[in-house]
Amino acid sequence: MSKGTLYLIPNSLGGNVQQVTGPLTKEVVQTIDHYVIEEIRSARRFLRAIGYEKDFEEVSFQLLNEHTKDQDFKAFLQPALAGKNMGVISEAGVPCVADPGASVVRAAHALGIRVVPLVGASSILLTLIASGLNGQSFAFNGYLPKERGERVRKLKTLEAQALKFGQTQLFMDAPYRNDQVMEDMVKNLGPKTMICVASDITLDGERITTMSAADWSKHIPKLHKRLVMFAIGN
Repeated sequence: MSKGTLYLIPNSLGGNVQQVTGPLTKEVVQTIDHYVIEEIRSARRFLRAIGYEKDFEEVSFQLLNEHTKDQDFKAFLQPALAGKNMGVISEAGVPCVADPGASVVRAAHALGIRVVPLVGASSILLTLIASGLNGQSFAFNGYLPKERGERVRKLKTLEAQALKFGQTQLFMDAPYRNDQVMEDMVKNLGPKTMICVASDITLDGERITTMSAADWSKHIPKLHKRLVMFAIGN
């Protein structure tokens, strides 16, 4: 028996699902009865929004979160081993980037299951391409440390890497700490260091701006509780 395919299904970044979901994704989901997801209600809401027609009572949803154990992944993938197509749905953006889906994908490769990524919105890549910073060499660093002293030290380390290697450094933080992050960058990074602030990407209030730390210091934006991706470079 041939094995099924594991599709990596991108979600929206919080805006209109229809605007960022391509026709291939809408077509593929109709062939899938087995999903690996982070939260069942949001996964169902996403599927209905892109035209999924199956009865959810006949659909299998496996939860992937901080409680999932390594030995669970093979069990998750049993339908694919039995020849059924499966899907991994991210809570926001593309699966497996700043997202726990990578563990399932790694298990699929180990089991010889074909993995197919579908095209969708990634806040990381959209920030990078709109930043004007180096797109040939870059790194995503996830969340910054919560404690301010550690966060400032991390920012200075990222700045040093950006300036020494010309490598764009991308990172994010919890929305309620965005204003603190912005203040820390303006006060502690070199005046010529370039900072990109990408807020509410693909949403109605989207704004992506790149300026030097010195220029940002003249008018620091209010970013509290907004969805923001930051990047620094030269």
